[in-house]
Amino acid sequence: MKTNSANELWKRCTQVIRDNVSETTFSTWFAPIIPLSYENQVFTLQVPSQFFYEYIEETFVDLLRMTIHREVGEGTRLMYRVLVDRNAGTSTTIPSDEKVKPFASTPIQKENPFVRSSQVQNIDPQLNPIYNFNSFIEGNSNKLARTAGLSIAKDPGTTIFNPLFVYGPSGVGKTHLVHAIGVQTKQLHPEKRVLYVSANLFQIQYTDAVRNNTVNDFLNFYQSIDVLILDDIHEFAGKNGTQNTFFHIFNHLHQNGKQLVLTSDRSPVVLQGLEQRLLTRFKWGLSAEISQPDYELRKAILQHKIYKDGLDIPDDVVTYIAKNVVDNIRDLEGVIISLLAHSTLTNCSIDLKLAEKVIAGIVNIKPKTITIEHIRDVVCDHFGLKIEDMLSKRRDRQLAQARQIAMYLAKNYTQHSLSAIGASIGKRDHATVLHACKVVSDLMEIDKTYKGCIEEIQQKINA
Repeated sequence: MKTNSANELWKRCTQVIRDNVSETTFSTWFAPIIPLSYENQVFTLQVPSQFFYEYIEETFVDLLRMTIHREVGEGTRLMYRVLVDRNAGTSTTIPSDEKVKPFASTPIQKENPFVRSSQVQNIDPQLNPIYNFNSFIEGNSNKLARTAGLSIAKDPGTTIFNPLFVYGPSGVGKTHLVHAIGVQTKQLHPEKRVLYVSANLFQIQYTDAVRNNTVNDFLNFYQSIDVLILDDIHEFAGKNGTQNTFFHIFNHLHQNGKQLVLTSDRSPVVLQGLEQRLLTRFKWGLSAEISQPDYELRKAILQHKIYKDGLDIPDDVVTYIAKNVVDNIRDLEGVIISLLAHSTLTNCSIDLKLAEKVIAGIVNIKPKTITIEHIRDVVCDHFGLKIEDMLSKRRDRQLAQARQIAMYLAKNYTQHSLSAIGASIGKRDHATVLHACKVVSDLMEIDKTYKGCIEEIQQKINA
């Protein structure tokens, strides 16, 4: 088949793909793909790099294969032409890994553990081994939940953390943590029957059991589990039949010393749409919040990922990402992937300019507003002074120097008038502020130690 025909086939495929992914994802991962040929039921696509090929195979290959199967034809095999050296034009051909993810015209489903007999000892725990405690970086926002998780994995069902109810906003690491609990439990206690299941999948399987009149088998299976991990339990809201069934499963497991680990987007206290008897039981063990990661944790997560993946990203870029991508861990990982993709596609190095461009397309960066009060507080903290000292009439040397520095920085960082700055820092007049700014400026030119002190305070203001 001619190249034009391959182009037409790929055009039809991209129309389907575009409907199933975000515009940013499409432009990053599918727009750069070039259709080369379709011959002997082999559809060959050119991708820009080895990293690009690996990411497509890991993340989007099911969607890609199903779309090609639908638009190109039954039995079509997928082949990649990977550019090895863009400048020299050298490439290598790699087939799609069909052994891992077989080609099919319908969505691929994981093997269903619920239809197995409860007499079978070994079940698929449905855990992702990548999500383990080694890759779950500890910080102030997750320390309690992580510590409890480690205790559970060591002795499931015997600790006071039963159930463990982990809650927090999307993307902060709840699913990672509960997978880590399951993975470590299986490592330490391979005989335990561990199962991870999302609330959505539990609901689907329960509905099928009702339709097929196999609810008793469904109950028997779940009541045979040693460690049950249920993700996003808030999705049970308003589903009375599912809640009632889970209530009986919960009681059976808890009474028999089995471990329950649950996650939700909010604490049991504010959960809506769930029966009170369930909410009461959720509070029996430990409710542990995972909040948005602070700057130190965000930076540690980035450094871990960069080290683990063998990447080369400058420190100033890492710092910029950690300071500006603040909502969740998922966004941090997305930024790293997008940086690598843009760097590969444009054949340029990763620097601060590229990071600013990529982050602007992923998160809304709000410019930080620096106030006179913020500057005043930072200066007081730096010199170990109290705010009331700064605002007092006292004129001892250290205090006078701190006031002058605060006035100088307020003039440089804000748009306020000299009178407004003076009024906020000790109720001084504009002439005093003007004099303070000249004193500080002159000292910075002749005293390197003094200048270093000012720069250190500026770093704290900008942090």
